[in-house]
Amino acid sequence: MAFWRRLFANPSAAVGLVVILLYALAALLAPVIAPYGPREMDLANRLRPPAFLEGGSLNHPLGTDQLGYDLFSRILYGARVSLLVGLISVAISLVVGTLLGCIAGYWRGWVDRILSRLADLLMGFPYLLFTIFAMAIIGPGFGNLILALCFKAWVEFFRLARGEMLTENTKEYVEAARALGRRPAAIIFSEVLPNIYHSLLVLATLRMGYMIIMEASLSFLGLGIPPSIPAWGSMVSAGRDQMLNAWWVATMPGLAIVGLVLAINLLGEGLRDVLDPRLQR
Repeated sequence: MAFWRRLFANPSAAVGLVVILLYALAALLAPVIAPYGPREMDLANRLRPPAFLEGGSLNHPLGTDQLGYDLFSRILYGARVSLLVGLISVAISLVVGTLLGCIAGYWRGWVDRILSRLADLLMGFPYLLFTIFAMAIIGPGFGNLILALCFKAWVEFFRLARGEMLTENTKEYVEAARALGRRPAAIIFSEVLPNIYHSLLVLATLRMGYMIIMEASLSFLGLGIPPSIPAWGSMVSAGRDQMLNAWWVATMPGLAIVGLVLAINLLGEGLRDVLDPRLQR
């Protein structure tokens, strides 16, 4: 309860959490909220402007695209894709990176050298170019997109977990656990992780926003989610040729991306302030 009180006492964290929950609720209830199906066309109302512009209609509150798709409905369904990609890719990267980082930081030696050199090698490649190359090889698709994003994303969690483990490894409570004969796995999971999870949680929150941007970028380039599935990046790509006469086709999903990523970053910054003991008064 004390954590939640501190969290909601932080304005940025509270606003970010509320907005994220609204996005998640809208994505979950998309079949109920959306007035149209994600692939339901209304050819008679192609490029209809949003309801708040002249010529708009309440039947299509955010307008329609060049194929007659209702933008509001597709944005709701696209939220599912962005949230799932962000959650799954960050969860996998967090688990893999933390486990390898703890192993490298605890045992050091040749294990640490091999894992650290592998991490340094992957860090040398620009993330977007690396994922474009990976998607070009394995092809588009939801599972392939998760795989391509996670192949390099674990490195940052590895570096953070390794650094924290190196610091904690020399402290008295770890030495005491070794003296009592506790196994390395028990020391890592029962003694060290409860003391370093705060930093990992903040990093995971911030990286989720980055993963959503990466998914949108790849979908914009036609290398991410297949066109048959509504995704914000592919919606922006479809509307770039209509910017002069139908700006809303690309702008509305773009604003959805900005809103979600901003909310995630606000939550991450707020969590850092709430969980970092050095910032507590």
